[in-house]
Amino acid sequence: MTITIYHNPMCGTSRNTLEMIRQAGEEPKVIEYLETPLNREKLVALIKATGLSVREILRQKGTPYDSLDLGNEKWSDDALIDFIVEHPILMNRPIVVTPKGAILSRPSEKVLDFLPNHTIASFTKEDGEIVKPS
Repeated sequence: MTITIYHNPMCGTSRNTLEMIRQAGEEPKVIEYLETPLNREKLVALIKATGLSVREILRQKGTPYDSLDLGNEKWSDDALIDFIVEHPILMNRPIVVTPKGAILSRPSEKVLDFLPNHTIASFTKEDGEIVKPS
């Protein structure tokens, strides 16, 4: 079974998600998308797999979102995808792909429902929040 995480190691949510996957006994393929950006075709397929809109995938905090005026409704999905390809930091993370589907794992514990073995012990996130899986 292959699990892939589109990961930003500078992001606490992404690090927490990666650790939860590992605690569930899986070693995912880790793609640091800022180092290895997705091409347009792959990005479009990934967004489609999540079932989210392009706008729902856009990240605002810590990105050029505001300076590019991406909240403006004038931008089509195609244009927004072009912006993400040009500025990969605009893609919200982490996105995890498993045989059960693809998700934007925010909050990080959302990933548990998409893992084959979602039973993990209590997990303490980096911010101290305790996740008690059911």
